[in-house]
Amino acid sequence: MLVEESLLTAQQVAAVLQVPKARVYQLAREGLLPAVRLGRRQIRVSASALNDWIADGGRALPDGWRHAKQPTAETKANRQ
Repeated sequence: MLVEESLLTAQQVAAVLQVPKARVYQLAREGLLPAVRLGRRQIRVSASALNDWIADGGRALPDGWRHAKQPTAETKANRQ
């Protein structure tokens, strides 16, 4: 299977967003930027996911971009 979509490096994402590369890593670490981690020091960002993220105003999805998180007992108690 061939990957048809391009994956961008942190440097490429930084150029698109016009921010320092360190900010790209920070956004990914905070779960705001939809990134795939390759080991401990590298990330890649799907070009279409980056476009969607920008179009949405750069906000994270309510439950994070990776998957819907299950509420914990503590968060359930806080809602009541």
